[in-house]
Amino acid sequence: MTDQSPAVDALLDSLDHPMKDSADRLRRAILASDEGITEHVKWNAPSFRFAGEDRVTFRFHPKGQLQLVFHRGAKVREDRDSFVFHDDTGLLQWPAADRGVVTLASAADADAAQDRIVQLVGRWIRT
Repeated sequence: MTDQSPAVDALLDSLDHPMKDSADRLRRAILASDEGITEHVKWNAPSFRFAGEDRVTFRFHPKGQLQLVFHRGAKVREDRDSFVFHDDTGLLQWPAADRGVVTLASAADADAAQDRIVQLVGRWIRT
């Protein structure tokens, strides 16, 4: 398993959120899925990098839910309008052509979707 970031550990330890444990389980599963995935804190949340580029970031607001933002790095890319990603899980919502969001409303939802999310992250980081 890829090493966990002490900064992310500290952030999660101090987090007051009803889905904190779900976020930590999901975080660990994502890190364990691919040695090339690393983590750090971005936007005051755990964020996953692949090949040095931010790709998926947790979002803890609104407080009653947990989101994962699937993005393509820190800057909008020139090919954003032609970008295509096929989500066979049905979990992603698309606020922009090149940015998806998975919203989890409860711990049960997070647990039920964990394997599909890990698979989705694995495909997304290679796009």
